[in-house]
Amino acid sequence: MSAMPKSSLDFEVPARTNVPHRTVAVAHGDGIGPEITDAVLHVLREAGVAIDFAPVTLGLRAYKEGHASGVPEDAWDSLARHKVLLKGPMTTPQGGGYKSVNVTLRKTLGLYANVRPCVAYHPYVHSPHPGMDVVIVRENEEDTYGGIEHRQTGEVTQCLKLISRPGCERIVRYAFEYARRQGRRKITCMSKDNIMKLTDGLFHRVFDEIAQEYPDIASEHRIIDIGAARLAVRPRDFDVVVTPNLYGDILSDIAAELAGSIGMAGSANIGADLAMFEAVHGSAPDIAGKNIANPSGMLLAAVMMLAHLGQQDKAELIHNAWLCTLEDGLHTLDILNEQTSKRQVGTREFAQAIVERLGKSPEHLKAARYPAAEPVAPAAHKTQSEPRPAVKACDGVDIFLDWAPAVRDPAVLAARLQQACPAGLRLAMMTNRGTKVWPNGNPDTFCTDHWRCRFRGGEGAVTPEAILELMRSLVAAGLPPIKSENLYRFDGNPGYSVAQGE
Repeated sequence: MSAMPKSSLDFEVPARTNVPHRTVAVAHGDGIGPEITDAVLHVLREAGVAIDFAPVTLGLRAYKEGHASGVPEDAWDSLARHKVLLKGPMTTPQGGGYKSVNVTLRKTLGLYANVRPCVAYHPYVHSPHPGMDVVIVRENEEDTYGGIEHRQTGEVTQCLKLISRPGCERIVRYAFEYARRQGRRKITCMSKDNIMKLTDGLFHRVFDEIAQEYPDIASEHRIIDIGAARLAVRPRDFDVVVTPNLYGDILSDIAAELAGSIGMAGSANIGADLAMFEAVHGSAPDIAGKNIANPSGMLLAAVMMLAHLGQQDKAELIHNAWLCTLEDGLHTLDILNEQTSKRQVGTREFAQAIVERLGKSPEHLKAARYPAAEPVAPAAHKTQSEPRPAVKACDGVDIFLDWAPAVRDPAVLAARLQQACPAGLRLAMMTNRGTKVWPNGNPDTFCTDHWRCRFRGGEGAVTPEAILELMRSLVAAGLPPIKSENLYRFDGNPGYSVAQGE
């Protein structure tokens, strides 16, 4: 086989007759990104994939050119045209004003499903759990990753957690379709709906609804904290795990480390029309340019890309050659061990070792098999609305105040609010950081300068005019609202959290 060139963008891929030739956008990334991307492209070239690569600029270079999102306009055009992106790890500059490239791409392109297989390759890569094979399917667009944050007082900031029914339906149905096509036996949903009863509760409820459509696949729900603990000690109890965004991000990193190394984890980001493939790990600028980075995470992401594009034979060819390289003890520094490593190799040498084993199958590790099938069924992208719009009525309003006197006595604030409250509304309760402090609060409760004051109406729905009158009255009383949230019922059920004893 030929030696690895400095850049793998300038090559011709031999034409194939059984698979349509595709052009895929490729971004080399930052830090170790360029060297591991070149290593992966070298393997793809030597394997004869039916792909051309169109380079796009993303990340630090784009930031320096004045693009706050890290994505220039011509990159958007390329992604819209080619539909698939193979992306090296990116660095987001520190400081305000810069958006994460990863989050921007996932949300803007509608890449709602993040698929992260976490597989142990023991004993060639040490793992406390030999035989571990868990796939984390993470919702990719919603939750706290909306990045909607506000500083509301001198002491308190907030981050909005947004969960939608269509978003839950798409990711849960994708997880079940993925499990069915991959021959997986069970799906575990993890959430924290014992505390966040509306947001995480919606995710859990939708999971239970959609699970009924897949009687061939076992389903269960676990609270995220004990679920993560069980995953850490008994990963064989799990098969496919589906979670909201933040939990999935954390859980997949933990699972990848449990399997052996986060540096070896690949990731697919799937949408209805576009897809992006990347390593789970970051740009690691401290080891950039030293030819010691492990390209395995990005290579396995590229293997997932090949399967997505219908080139299962090439995915299988490359994956098995990579497994043979591990078995032969040719390891990069991060996975070097006394028991199974025979020789430490650099990034480029590791890629070349994989090339030299194309066509071979592993003897001890489980060989990779990619049956020819569509990777995502159309049903995975389907959402269905409620059978009818819910009847919506307003019960009142939560008014948030910035109030910071020398002595923060809730009773004093309550008296001022009651005096300012217009006819037709009444002060029902107050909380501070979610803890009820009036009426019947505990004097030991620590209070910040951020107060939620709940006003309710009498009979009938509270009108927008009544809420505006309340706000004007509070402003006149020297208590200007910093935020408000209307309290709605949907088909008679509260669409807001209700405090104990309210």
